[in-house]
Amino acid sequence: MSSDGGTTPDARKPSLVMVPGLDGTALLFYRQIPLLGEDFDVLTFPLPDDPSCTMSSLVEDLRAFVAERSESPAILCGESFGGALSLSFALEHPELVSGLVIVNSFPYVRSRFQLRLAPLALRLFPWGGMPLVRRFTESRMHSPHTLPEDLQEFHVRSRRIGRLGYIRRMEILQHYDLRDRLHEIEAPTLLLAGDRDHLVPSVEEAHYMEERIPKAKIQVLTGYGHICLINHDLNLLDYVRPWREASGSETAA
Repeated sequence: MSSDGGTTPDARKPSLVMVPGLDGTALLFYRQIPLLGEDFDVLTFPLPDDPSCTMSSLVEDLRAFVAERSESPAILCGESFGGALSLSFALEHPELVSGLVIVNSFPYVRSRFQLRLAPLALRLFPWGGMPLVRRFTESRMHSPHTLPEDLQEFHVRSRRIGRLGYIRRMEILQHYDLRDRLHEIEAPTLLLAGDRDHLVPSVEEAHYMEERIPKAKIQVLTGYGHICLINHDLNLLDYVRPWREASGSETAA
């Protein structure tokens, strides 16, 4: 199993590439990596802290990563912004994708005013004050039953989030819209949506995508908020394994 994207792939297992959300660090996958490692060679794809990156450049970076690290088409597991990137990647490079797992994500951001305002506000706000902001918004971002130790681990790891990349990824979403292309996605797709997500209407967005992606299946994560993969009682493998078995050879390595 590989947890940092930098070790030799395990040829005995299919590759699963974890693509992070706006944080970009991939450090928040710490709980899921060993769990998914039972079935997969797990790779993580941290996003660059680059103020000039675009969705196209991120897709190209991901293409190079998958081509180098995986000996066969990979399953992409993208959370939030990472889901947007994974969907974009699947459209541009379907030959490199054997399946998609999309967690609390969207084909388009409907809150356009807030999306335009947020990067401007973040440029003015002292970055050193972000830990306090994250604590203030815990109830909006996390699942209601998240353990205090998991919240503490989240705050520790979040200190590694880079300002420039974070702001740039929000700006990229201002131009992101795949609604008219969802029908082109060929890969079997598992849409996971927390019903307590107060940041993104994840369940609504998942149903929207399920109706348009030909091989999509939806699973509602009951009781979970937007940042759910750090939760002690959520095991992605419990959802991915049966979905993959039901999909048969379509998601095989």
